[in-house]
Amino acid sequence: MSKQELIPNLFRTEYQKIVSVLIYLFGVEHIEIAEDIVSDTFLSATELWDKKGVPENPIGWLYTVAKNKTRNYIKRHQVFEQKLVAALKTNETASKEIEIDLSVKNIADSQLAMIFTICDPIISADSQVTLALNLLCGFGIQEIADAFLTNKEVIYKRINRAKEKLKEAKIKIEPPSLSQIASRLDNVLKTLYLLYSEGYYSTSQNIPLRKDLCEEAMRLALLLAGNNATNTPQVNALLALMCFHSSRFDARLSDAGDAILYLDQDESLWNQELINTGLYFLDRSSNGNHLSKYHCEAGIAYWHTRKADSPEKWENILRLYDQLLAIEYSPTAALNRIFALSKIKGKQKAIVEAEKLNFTDNVFFYSLLGNLYTNINDGKAISSYQIALNRSASNSDKATIQKNIELLKIKMAN
Repeated sequence: MSKQELIPNLFRTEYQKIVSVLIYLFGVEHIEIAEDIVSDTFLSATELWDKKGVPENPIGWLYTVAKNKTRNYIKRHQVFEQKLVAALKTNETASKEIEIDLSVKNIADSQLAMIFTICDPIISADSQVTLALNLLCGFGIQEIADAFLTNKEVIYKRINRAKEKLKEAKIKIEPPSLSQIASRLDNVLKTLYLLYSEGYYSTSQNIPLRKDLCEEAMRLALLLAGNNATNTPQVNALLALMCFHSSRFDARLSDAGDAILYLDQDESLWNQELINTGLYFLDRSSNGNHLSKYHCEAGIAYWHTRKADSPEKWENILRLYDQLLAIEYSPTAALNRIFALSKIKGKQKAIVEAEKLNFTDNVFFYSLLGNLYTNINDGKAISSYQIALNRSASNSDKATIQKNIELLKIKMAN
């Protein structure tokens, strides 16, 4: 990895870990102080590594500098030091020198506590997800705005309001109780699902796949699965979903970085180890009697790891989409269901069902129509693809759509 790529990558993977530990130590009333200290740490890395070169252990360097900056801040701000030490003494954790523990275990404990603190019902569900994406996952304002299909100003205000509400309520950051887990886990999982989805199909950057975001989502999901109190069937179902999707990463992009559609992927590039891991978590998710959207999507993703284009495969996928839509309706799931229907009932039947949806503001609606009309009404297929091309924001999607249009034009010319 080049020096230009290293610091952004470390920012993505380490920033939120250090921030979580410091907020866990300082409390929610000092969120901005924690963020400033860690931001200053990365600024120092940018300046010094450019002059002196990258240290032998970059992560260790960041942790050491963050610890030193934290201690220096506490020493320079006597009032802050007195308040912090008093608070720590209340918890019987104070010592002569405040310990900034950046061990793997404390990072995990801090992030677990932070996840459930952020998802306190005192703030709205959207604000919970937004704040978690920002503080725990290292999402920038623009990335979150894209994930919520809104603008930066809305997200900026939402984050600030959420922080203020947590401060006003004097919410403590502590390991979640069983009641907190029960009431807040849904929003925790929604946060990780959004994070993974943004990596799997990136809307904030003009690239079709961001593995770093997917890996971060899996890391946090594994954190939940590794704790007895949060190791629920839904958590395991979400992990299974992530594993199945991740198993096809190497087959999803060409050497030029273009997206490769599912039916054109090289099955030999699929990661069998991740598929087996997904099966392990899918099996663990079968405990209990609650069917969640994650169970349905994990099942769909599993069947997509079986390349054989058999009726059994698509019948199972269609059944799972029907269950998913009953649990949580979404235009994306409805459109994907139509594609599965076309594999079983044929394109004519699927076209009728697709036209009923009439998602005229959805670019994928027109891409689906282009696919369904191909070889039935190639002229209409081209016009549908053209609308999708004009509305697509992704260069990768545009390249795929343009290729389909050109192939149809060649076919019609002959």
